[in-house]
Amino acid sequence: MTPTDITRAINDLLFTPDLDLDTAIERHFTPDYRQRTNGVWSDRDGFTQHMTRLRSLIRSGHIEVHDELRDGLRYADRHTVTLTRNNGRTSRTEVYLFARFAPDGRFQCVEETTLLITGHSDDENLGLIR
Repeated sequence: MTPTDITRAINDLLFTPDLDLDTAIERHFTPDYRQRTNGVWSDRDGFTQHMTRLRSLIRSGHIEVHDELRDGLRYADRHTVTLTRNNGRTSRTEVYLFARFAPDGRFQCVEETTLLITGHSDDENLGLIR
């Protein structure tokens, strides 16, 4: 399996609505996946619930990766995600991400910090990956 990256994962999760969410998650994240976003941990079930919620709130968006590093099973990047919600509001969030891959190339653990660049204060509560 080709190792995933944040661009493929976000595009499948959020910007390819015709792709089944469970298929997208299985493609990019291990069954024991864990994530910490801004200090809050979640498991794969919590992550799936969050992605379901995000898919219901956003109309479109895109990701721009500024820096990306790989070292064996370790991965780090800095990216910006722009989201347009169903109500027309747009927000931009910068994300600093450190991750570990499983041997099969899927994300096993992600730790990230986010910074809302533009948008409304309640857009911070959307969180991109949690």
